[in-house]
Amino acid sequence: MNPLLSVVQLFFQLYSFAILGRALVSWVQVDPYHPAVRFLHDVTEPVMAPIRQVMPATGMFDFTAIVAMVLVQTAGQLTVAVLGMVM
Repeated sequence: MNPLLSVVQLFFQLYSFAILGRALVSWVQVDPYHPAVRFLHDVTEPVMAPIRQVMPATGMFDFTAIVAMVLVQTAGQLTVAVLGMVM
């Protein structure tokens, strides 16, 4: 596999892990001002905020992280496929 494709694929995987980390942090009582928590929020909010605006409220469950992970994984697969065809 092309090294560029590997880097792109790694980026999307790491971003998915960041979304998963943010979801896990939201389930436990942590300091919202901790640098790691702030980092997860700041990195994932640009993707999660628009999804949250479109999705209806579902009570106490927030499915934004699940939708964001599916979208990020799909975008990653499409990007790698297109780059693979071009290269």
